[in-house]
Amino acid sequence: MIRLLLAEDQGMMRGALALLLGLEEDIEVVAQVAAGDEIVPAALEARPDVALLDIELPGRSGLDAAADLRTACPGTRVLILTTFGRPGYLRRAMEAGAAGFLVKDGPVEELAAAVRRVLAGETVIDPSLAAAALSAGPNPLTPREADVLNAAVDGATVADIAARVHLSESTVRNYLSAAIGKTGTRNRMEAVRAARRQGWL
Repeated sequence: MIRLLLAEDQGMMRGALALLLGLEEDIEVVAQVAAGDEIVPAALEARPDVALLDIELPGRSGLDAAADLRTACPGTRVLILTTFGRPGYLRRAMEAGAAGFLVKDGPVEELAAAVRRVLAGETVIDPSLAAAALSAGPNPLTPREADVLNAAVDGATVADIAARVHLSESTVRNYLSAAIGKTGTRNRMEAVRAARRQGWL
């Protein structure tokens, strides 16, 4: 029996996935969580074989939680399931140690098969997303540039951003300028949108 942890913040979607996957003869949903910061504690308690994680979760993203799981529960294979098929997300998921990456519009039989395949040691990636990731190339933003852009998401001032990321205002301006240049945009809000669209944030 494959022991599965399910992390999805939308209650109806989580319930539907748990029900449908639970109908498979060889899959048992042993834990369900709604927030990213609940994933590792639930995994340590339930010891799942596979963790099926959404990316956009409150508390901590599924991508960050995937990296945490690799350290805390190295025997658990991670499969990312998301609405957002962004090339940068795929690259970040693989860097975090995920064994698979699928978008939510596929049939449940495909998802169940992916769970079995990652447990068998395979890497399972949505084919159209893999092609898009290869053509998109690597994330051009440095970790610090990404931090500064993330801090700018709500239209914060340079002073606000500087306080959030513990940098001087002139350093923040330099990082913002570099990020705007690398994303080919005209201002920081356009840079945030472009980086999010690619899955770099």
